[in-house]
Amino acid sequence: MDKIYLHQMMFYGYHGLFPEERKLGQRFSVDLTMELDLAKAGKTDEMKYSIDYGAVYKTVKEVIEGKAVNLVETLAEKTAEQLFGNFPLLQACTVKVYKPDPPIPGHYKSVAVEIHRVRQ
Repeated sequence: MDKIYLHQMMFYGYHGLFPEERKLGQRFSVDLTMELDLAKAGKTDEMKYSIDYGAVYKTVKEVIEGKAVNLVETLAEKTAEQLFGNFPLLQACTVKVYKPDPPIPGHYKSVAVEIHRVRQ
């Protein structure tokens, strides 16, 4: 299956289990891999046979900057659901949501959750 990648999309959201996370907000980063057949797009040079990257970014932004949830797992799941709802050519996707500054002690670059979903 062919793939489209969008890496390190940056957003600011108000998600988390702790009141400070929901009050102050924090950065989130998203990597996305979308699987679909791109042969017809490549042969015809017509956008209708691919997925508009700008529309994908907007979809992800609406989820990450939208209604607050407790878990990064929920953000990943909601992102996949919205992508399948908005892009009928999409066959599968991998969504990785990074939380660079979670309120846990220690030294690390980020924590992240990655899911892979296939259209049912």
